[in-house]
Amino acid sequence: MSFEEIWQKIQAWGLNVGIKIIVSIVILIVAFTLINVLVKTLKKRLSKNPKADKTLTKTILYVLRIVLKILVVVGIIGYLGIDTTGISALIASAGVAVGLAVNGTLSNFAGGVVILVTRPFKEDDYISALGHEGTVEAIRIIHTIIKTPDNKTVYLPNGELSSSAITNYTEKGTRRVDLKFYISYKADYKKAEDVIKNICTSYEYILQDKPMDFGIAEHGESSIVLFCKVWAKSSDYWTVNHYLMKAVKSAFDEQGIEIPYNQLDVHIKND
Repeated sequence: MSFEEIWQKIQAWGLNVGIKIIVSIVILIVAFTLINVLVKTLKKRLSKNPKADKTLTKTILYVLRIVLKILVVVGIIGYLGIDTTGISALIASAGVAVGLAVNGTLSNFAGGVVILVTRPFKEDDYISALGHEGTVEAIRIIHTIIKTPDNKTVYLPNGELSSSAITNYTEKGTRRVDLKFYISYKADYKKAEDVIKNICTSYEYILQDKPMDFGIAEHGESSIVLFCKVWAKSSDYWTVNHYLMKAVKSAFDEQGIEIPYNQLDVHIKND
């Protein structure tokens, strides 16, 4: 074969396959760019819509981006005329192996779908589950990300999360603050109860239109235990809790109401 024939074959290949490859690369870049722009535009518009669910929107847009890009790649492979029979068999074999290896991941995937459908919580909710508690930052298809009060990031697997007990502290908007206060048996419990009531009825972060409950919880070994049950917004729960603990202690000190410590009477018997 002469050099001229080889050069003609190279030219023919360049005109047929080479141009297709160049066109495919251009289509890939343009298509991926358009998909990213489309998803970003949809995200901006949906974020301005108060009726759009933030959690569901993020997940749907993420899946949409991946699916559209896969379709583009499949279309380009078909355009290039590549025989996909061998590739399909290879993918099928690899799929079985990967499926066995990522059995836990598939469980987490199914759990993510369950969470997105049943909605036991959403982003920005404060939850407790699987021994951790914190604010939900993101619900991914495989795991859920929460931020703890001390600023740690915890990744909870959706498989276990979807089948476990979940406590959602912010879903209802309001929470009851239950506290107990201990006073001496010598102290006037009615006076102490009135002190607690006055503090609660004058504090702005306690919901005054909700029922309040005060009384004796139990007769302890070394003290009378008073209970206090008031309502607050979920976002103000710890503010109310901390305020009452400080305010009641200060008021008891001013009124001379004793807060006892555990005591033990020892009787010595002489034979």
